[in-house]
Amino acid sequence: MEDVPSVLPDGEPAPRDGALPSSALTHLGERPFGAYVHVPFCSVRCGYCDFNTYTLTELGMPGAGVSSYADAALAEVALAADVLGPARPPIDTVFVGGGTPTMLRSRDLVRIVDGLRGAFGLAEGVEITTEANPDSVTPDSLRELADGGFTRVSLGMQSAVPHVLRTLERTHDPANVGRVVDAVRAAGMQVSVDLIYGTPGESLGDWRTSLEAAVTMEPDHISAYALVVEDGTKLAAQVRRGLVTMPDDDDEADKYELADEMLSTAGFGWYEVSNWATSPTTRCRHNEGYWADGDWWGIGPGAHSHVGGVRWWNVKHPNAFAGRVNAGDSPAAGRELLTEEQRYDERVLLGVRLVEGLPLDLVRPDGRRAVAGLVADGLLDGPSAVRDARAVLTRRGRLLADTVVRRLLGY
Repeated sequence: MEDVPSVLPDGEPAPRDGALPSSALTHLGERPFGAYVHVPFCSVRCGYCDFNTYTLTELGMPGAGVSSYADAALAEVALAADVLGPARPPIDTVFVGGGTPTMLRSRDLVRIVDGLRGAFGLAEGVEITTEANPDSVTPDSLRELADGGFTRVSLGMQSAVPHVLRTLERTHDPANVGRVVDAVRAAGMQVSVDLIYGTPGESLGDWRTSLEAAVTMEPDHISAYALVVEDGTKLAAQVRRGLVTMPDDDDEADKYELADEMLSTAGFGWYEVSNWATSPTTRCRHNEGYWADGDWWGIGPGAHSHVGGVRWWNVKHPNAFAGRVNAGDSPAAGRELLTEEQRYDERVLLGVRLVEGLPLDLVRPDGRRAVAGLVADGLLDGPSAVRDARAVLTRRGRLLADTVVRRLLGY
């Protein structure tokens, strides 16, 4: 799942027409190619959220932007096709994130997918995912999405415990999640549920309750993320004032280990540090494209893109975004051309998080020299390092993945 942070990075100015250097287009199509569509609308802003999202009251008049958003997104789709030119590859995966994408009408989400199909073509077996809140979809809207080509729905469950949901300011009824999982499956789509652990006031027993509830629903995929208190959020202000306690690293480690134990027992295999699936065919292929150093075009306000070593990001506000694309201009606010050093660091950072691990022949000599020590410390799997020449995290290594990365990078 990609979520768009509210603070954009620094970078060089992006050209008004969105043109990319020829070097970025040289090997286009040799790597996975995805489309990310950011829908920035939410009915309420949760206190922990630092994503680039807006409630309708924040945007001004009721409904501002929602009814016309698909048109603005399609304008960027047309720009993307123009910039990438005749050699543009078909799209392997589409991920619609937010915000709450299903605040848009299902037919508008389908219209965006149809626009991508027309401009790029969709690869055979394309994966098309939308995020959704449990209270933002109906059996009818889900069937409309499935009929329009969507293959997956990622539900923001977060917790099954009412007091935890209240702390997170999530408004859905936890009892409704199972009904929506069944409705997604009845519509013929795969279903994933997203969980958050480490919420202030959440006990280990609360977390066990959420995991049990998620497993009982029998989804195809479960993501579990540790809560991060981001600067500038309501939750950060509550922590500063002493109203709630900061998440504890040891508590979050205990909860991660419990999640891995329970999910493994239930038949889910981890394939990335925070993600478990019932089989290789139910993994989120779109996210695998990110971790495999693939290419993707991010559509929408604040969305990030990467093509051939060039990364760029769009202006944040929906009105600014719409104004630019409707005038035929690129919505990019800035960009950077990644150096070989940056690309190497990212390959190590992302590759080591995967269950297949990082091939050691991609690691520079100073990093390879650290492998024996990482195995001795119980952070890398010994047989995988020796037999397969791959850096594969142990469960303890997953808890200390940042430490593993630093040592493989020679820091």
